[in-house]
Amino acid sequence: MTRRLSFVAVPLMFFFMAACSETQQDAPRVVVTEPMLIVDTHIDVPYRLEEHYEDVSNATEKGDFDYPRAVAGGLNVAFMSVYVPAEMQDPGAAKPVAEKLIRLVRGIESSAPEKFSLANSTAQVMDSVARGKIAMVMGMENGAGLEDDLANVAYFHAQGIRYVTLTHGKANLIADSSYDMERPWGGLSPYGREVVKEMNRVGIMVDVSHVSDETFYQVMDLAAVPVIASHSSARYFTPGFERNMSDDMIRRLARDGGVIQINFGSSFLTGVANQWFVDMLKERTAWTQARQDGQPDSEELEAFVNEYRETNPMPYASLDDVLDHIDHAVGLGSVDNVGIGSDFDGVGDSLPVGLKDVSDYPNLIAGLRTRGYSDEDIRKIMGGNLMRVWRMAEDYADGIRAIPN
Repeated sequence: MTRRLSFVAVPLMFFFMAACSETQQDAPRVVVTEPMLIVDTHIDVPYRLEEHYEDVSNATEKGDFDYPRAVAGGLNVAFMSVYVPAEMQDPGAAKPVAEKLIRLVRGIESSAPEKFSLANSTAQVMDSVARGKIAMVMGMENGAGLEDDLANVAYFHAQGIRYVTLTHGKANLIADSSYDMERPWGGLSPYGREVVKEMNRVGIMVDVSHVSDETFYQVMDLAAVPVIASHSSARYFTPGFERNMSDDMIRRLARDGGVIQINFGSSFLTGVANQWFVDMLKERTAWTQARQDGQPDSEELEAFVNEYRETNPMPYASLDDVLDHIDHAVGLGSVDNVGIGSDFDGVGDSLPVGLKDVSDYPNLIAGLRTRGYSDEDIRKIMGGNLMRVWRMAEDYADGIRAIPN
């Protein structure tokens, strides 16, 4: 998720939400001809609907997700992102934000129970899929929603949260962020270490997307079960972009049985697109500082963005770029350690040609086949690997609960 972020803390992401280019050409669509479990671990529908509500049980004008497109793409399991913006992460403010978005997700299910089903376990996921429904699972993006109370880990587990991204655009009470040059904890805070242990205890997957490198390695040393990176890509293709994972980090994640879920945002995929956002930020900062009060209204800012984009078109990534990241991660680990975390509805107009919304997963499947992946491999990448890690988190928590006091 990238909206409403600090421009200092998250320099590359603001301009994802500009209007789509009319000059793009969509890649040919490929139809899925056999059942396949497709699990996308990061779809930002809740915050999108919080800002501009639409009925996603029917076709919508905006966004990357709605029921008809999800069915067309074969999506079975959609992790809905419960996103807590960095500027709302103070104790007393963050938890209510998370709770509000959880209620919104529940409302999606209750308004269309024949189409969507909330799933709190891997068993419930498989039951929902068997009944022909799209299983919605919730992940909290930014552990700030836990505030300063360890009891909130179990509380949010009871509310249906099944992974927590430890931090987001700024350091919080748990850990340092890859986007924040201030590193108050040098990785995990003392409280953050207890949060990781408690997540393992209750059965919430630990998500290392967004964290600083120091935080990542400390989590890996501490976690009792494999962790996920719910929406990250390979830093090899975007040198210097800490938000993506280095080769050594991907190797370590794989060695410990975890999964990197590849992000589809163009700036996550290519150095050229990444640099485009850096340059955009510089121009935006200079333009804003030239305003009389340094606080242009949204219409002025939108006009500036549109004009800039007309003069400097965004260098969109391609489907092949996504496949390159998958190949690279598989080469560093194995086919058991890669999945998809698109960031649909969170990266706005930065999605690659051929992967513009949830109807386009068949294009990715066709591309994987072209790259020589077997059907068994593809099933792992498209969802099986994530389900394995989730089951391991469940099994560990069940084992802890089975130990007498």
